[in-house]
Amino acid sequence: MALSNYFTGIQHVGIPAANLDETVSFYKSLGFEEAGLFENGSSHCAFMRFGNLTIETWDGDPTAQKAGAINHISMNTTDVDKAFAAAKAQGLHLVDKEIQSIPSFWDNGIRFFNILGPNKETIEFCQIL
Repeated sequence: MALSNYFTGIQHVGIPAANLDETVSFYKSLGFEEAGLFENGSSHCAFMRFGNLTIETWDGDPTAQKAGAINHISMNTTDVDKAFAAAKAQGLHLVDKEIQSIPSFWDNGIRFFNILGPNKETIEFCQIL
């Protein structure tokens, strides 16, 4: 059971925003389109898309305000349950003890989990339901 059997490529890059409206305006000025705008508790989240690149940006979390500001890279996951089991079996550094969910994203919500890479980079495995 290889983890690579359960994702198809990059889904999005996550970048927290100090000012979400300013961030959305910036990416629009580069030619990105707003693919989705969601609420998650008191936080707001925008997905900005240009061609095959999607950036998830949100308010409410600290921002680095320097190089290295990317929070995570998300992989487009086809079966998050099997991917989670494969990550555990492979002995990867799991950030989450169980699969997480956000029901307010997209039409039917998302389910995801995170691992850490060797440089402490966060890699998210996310299934859009």
